[in-house]
Amino acid sequence: MILLGIVLAGAAVCVAVGIIADNTAPATLTVFGQHVPGVSSEAQVFVAGVIVAIFFVMGLAISSLALGRSMRVRQELRDLREEREESLTALELERQQLQRELARARGNQRPTTADIPVAGHRKRDQDPVSPFFDQSA
Repeated sequence: MILLGIVLAGAAVCVAVGIIADNTAPATLTVFGQHVPGVSSEAQVFVAGVIVAIFFVMGLAISSLALGRSMRVRQELRDLREEREESLTALELERQQLQRELARARGNQRPTTADIPVAGHRKRDQDPVSPFFDQSA
């Protein structure tokens, strides 16, 4: 949309430059070397200039509206990212608090490294051991 507005304003500027550069007679309208039919008075040349100015202003308006919208969208995304980070931080703090409360409720019993199961390994007393290898006997 921004590009459309810029193109429209640029086209209006080009037409205005063409009109100004090519017109030497007061009551004719020539654009880029071509005579515009139906324009024979100074009032009609003025109306043509007003139309070009309207297109220029429309192009600028489209560009500014589209730019403002994109800036609002970026700001909303930035705000949402900040809000997400804040909620994640709050959730992490709450998780840590709940872990502390759970540890307090269990009587401050922390699991030791021997109690934590390791993938693919069993405790020594649960291993099936042949009596041949039992050294306690």
